[in-house]
Amino acid sequence: MRRATALGALGAVSFLTFLCPTWTTPSIAADMRGITATEIRIGQTMPYSGPVSAFGALGKGEVGYFRMLNEKGGINGRKVNLISLDDSYAPPKSVEQTRKLVESDEVALIFSSIGTAHNTAIAKYLQSKNVPQLFIGSGASKFADIAQYPQATMGVQAPFRYEARLYARYALAKNPSAKFAVISQNDDYGRDYLAGLKDVLGDKYDTVVTSATYEIQDPTIDSQIVKLKASGADVFVIAATPKFAAQAIRKSFEIGWRPMTFLSNVAVWVSTVMEPAGLEAGTGILSTAYVKDPDDPAWKDDPGVKGWREFMTKYVPEADQHDTNYVNSYNSAMALEAVLKACGDDLSTENILKQAYAIHDLELPMLLPGIKVNTSPTDHVPVDQMQFMRFNGKSWERFGELQTGN
Repeated sequence: MRRATALGALGAVSFLTFLCPTWTTPSIAADMRGITATEIRIGQTMPYSGPVSAFGALGKGEVGYFRMLNEKGGINGRKVNLISLDDSYAPPKSVEQTRKLVESDEVALIFSSIGTAHNTAIAKYLQSKNVPQLFIGSGASKFADIAQYPQATMGVQAPFRYEARLYARYALAKNPSAKFAVISQNDDYGRDYLAGLKDVLGDKYDTVVTSATYEIQDPTIDSQIVKLKASGADVFVIAATPKFAAQAIRKSFEIGWRPMTFLSNVAVWVSTVMEPAGLEAGTGILSTAYVKDPDDPAWKDDPGVKGWREFMTKYVPEADQHDTNYVNSYNSAMALEAVLKACGDDLSTENILKQAYAIHDLELPMLLPGIKVNTSPTDHVPVDQMQFMRFNGKSWERFGELQTGN
């Protein structure tokens, strides 16, 4: 079993951070699981090993953020013991580790666990134990379904389905007769992009969309890309995690296929996707953004980016500051901090959920200007706006106004 430590390395250590304001004499109710006068225990699973271990950066960044808060005294005297366990990006392992977090570690809530299939696998169990599932590390729109996931909030990221709707609308505005090809991961993550396209294309979907899927264990997706080119599609949607996104970009370039290409915003990293694929191969690809890219010269003197860099340099010194996973981790940790601060001294499950569903116009320094975090009892989607961007061969350039995919 692996844990992310407060030092940012992987090993068997839990890490401390923060909690809620306005307390005097502690009066901890019996039903406040994971809460003491000085501590709150929070749990998560992360793919520190396995096929998408790059996403483990999210957990490392959150570890660093909470350590920073602890060094500043926590929040009103309480610190949080964030127990971050490795699940190797395998849903059965996510279930096993989550059960340990709840039954052995007695965490108050599950925070930012990565993966669509993984969060799906643990949801009913967490509901049965009355454990909140907050700021899920997935953009799958299913987690906004309050009837199915009443104790969950989506992550601080734009939903995949909304993103796909924007791609379809953009492509059709350029060419109303566009034919689409889609490479997608064979799970709910990939299916969300197909659903978003169908939302826009409607009855035309079956006649204008050709799709191919891959499994996370596949070595390559070259044959799928060749098949998609043969469809004659002039729009290509890459709904893939970084490794396979890089393969899709490279292979389509090698075989001379130059459709209008859209890339999932979870795979827009220059250092781990665009460079391995070949910068020339990725030139002109479109995607969406909702966070500030620290590599974008537009943010060179931005106070939010400067604060993020200072945090990263001190608390996650080994990290690649070109990796936007660390931006997402910063945003998610800040959002949880705001929820817990709003709890006052009432850290019961009921009040934690109440505050998680009552976020109003929360501005985070690493979200794009104009994007604010909002939730309500009937809206569990913290972020629903995005801005288009295009890869210029070196970096991503944003263009146009903020848009929503709902």
